[in-house]
Amino acid sequence: MKHHQVYVYLIGIGLLLAGCSDSSDNEGLGGLTPEEETFGKATGNFTADEWFPGGRLGTTEKASYSALTPAAEAAGMEDDFNVGEGFFEKLYTFEQEPRKGLGPAWVRNSCIACHPSYGHGKRQTEYRANTIGNGYLLVIYHPDNNAYISEVTGMPQTQAMTPFKAPIDENQIQIEWKQVTAMESGLPLAFEDGEKYALIYPEVRIPPTAFNTDPVPTNYDVRLESTIGVYGTGLLDAIDDSDIEAQWKAESKYVELNPAMWDKEAGKFKASAYYAAGYNDTGTFHGDHGPLKRFTYAMTRGTLQDGAGANAIWNITNVTRSDRHWLYTTPAWAKAQSQDPEVIAYIKQHGASEGNILHPYYADGTDEGIAQRVNEILSTSSIAKKETFDKYLYFGAPYNGTEEMTDKQYYQFMVWHRGLAVPAARNLNEAEVQRGKELFQELGCASCHRPSWTTGKDDMWVDAATKAYAANIGKDARNMLPKYPGQTIWPYTDMVQHRLYMVNDIRTGWCRTTPLWGRGLSRQLTGADDRLHDCRARTVLEAIMWHGYSKQSDAYRATEKFYHLPKADRNAVIRFIESI
Repeated sequence: MKHHQVYVYLIGIGLLLAGCSDSSDNEGLGGLTPEEETFGKATGNFTADEWFPGGRLGTTEKASYSALTPAAEAAGMEDDFNVGEGFFEKLYTFEQEPRKGLGPAWVRNSCIACHPSYGHGKRQTEYRANTIGNGYLLVIYHPDNNAYISEVTGMPQTQAMTPFKAPIDENQIQIEWKQVTAMESGLPLAFEDGEKYALIYPEVRIPPTAFNTDPVPTNYDVRLESTIGVYGTGLLDAIDDSDIEAQWKAESKYVELNPAMWDKEAGKFKASAYYAAGYNDTGTFHGDHGPLKRFTYAMTRGTLQDGAGANAIWNITNVTRSDRHWLYTTPAWAKAQSQDPEVIAYIKQHGASEGNILHPYYADGTDEGIAQRVNEILSTSSIAKKETFDKYLYFGAPYNGTEEMTDKQYYQFMVWHRGLAVPAARNLNEAEVQRGKELFQELGCASCHRPSWTTGKDDMWVDAATKAYAANIGKDARNMLPKYPGQTIWPYTDMVQHRLYMVNDIRTGWCRTTPLWGRGLSRQLTGADDRLHDCRARTVLEAIMWHGYSKQSDAYRATEKFYHLPKADRNAVIRFIESI
């Protein structure tokens, strides 16, 4: 597994080699490169701390998105981290421990399939769930109110176990990449020095015939949202709610903020921006509410233990646990499967055997009995129906209330999730990168991509499953996960939602500013540099120019200034972004 490495070791080896050699060919002190000489020290317009984007407790010097943080290593959590890593990397199955329980319908059968090398998903030309690197989630919603359709799950599923038919037939999903022929803002598709750039965007179609639901949805649009890197999210979780609110308040003087989250007149978050008070809360929060929602593009998830990854370990694979004791399905899918003659015939033919995984659906063996049983089990989308699980054999083994993912396993998954380090910054000693930082500030990019934050006490909220495991072994749950108090971190995000007004934009148009830390390693680690919410930007340059597609964009002025830069300065900005 991965182990934290420090430059002190490299420096020591370099000095040893220098003492044993009279060669004058080595560069710098002891044969170290200029970067190794300056690593961890102030250089140019960078402070010493900026080499450590995740702070001293959250940064790894390895060029990796999957390394353990120094804080987790110092706390002796490496073994649990490594076990938790397996739940992210390995395939889920129907029966095989310890990753059993896949289905009956699912989005992916592993987490890493969506997060190649733990990073951003890759751009796709077709939707295939089993393509490694396909980080796309289908976003199917009603355009008149931006609400998700109810016939399929919010994370729409395109895979299902035999004999069931997937809620959506992925073979009928069409992704067409279209070329921008003119910027709505009027910015030309070539810079003033003649260098051209091209922008593309996806148009996605899912015909009604692709839905295996009853009823079939109507009046819907489709967008794509790609996964982002999961590294460093524990550090974002450690930022105090009050500090994020202060950032929103400061920006509200200059830009319009999402009215679903922000009370402009009162100058504070609305109640809808928080979880309800008492939401499995063992942490400390100001006011009479639970934790602030801060994760996902739409900021729908609050605290890492109920954030995108923690929730996805359940709803992407449909693997149950003690605080998710129900299937991630919809009544519309259950009804369609219970009325499908092919499904009924298959269960009737193959489901009578005591050892067959379809036994719980067989009921009394009649068409009516099988249909009723299928509808009853597949409709289990509410925790109130826990008794349905306890009544039957679950996929061939006695259920007896046992979860597919135990509290201990989920705890180990969270040690891994909260213990992922941010890779150290690179090339900060180079004049071009230092020039890029200067321009990044001058252009106004840092207004949204806020460079640094200081974490709070990190007196974290703890989920019910981890809390139950802690109680079982007699420990304080808040001291069982990696913690990052008082760290200056450099994520380059303001944790605020903005609008860029791009063609075929993200659902609602509101999108949290994506952290930039570590993204410069994407091509090296994942094989692609795709950016933005649907991977429409194939390079950093394209991502920047998409910010200026419309004059309504919150980032238009900054993009316009970038457009007028000479090529050397444009390259410097890009080099800076790729180095932090």
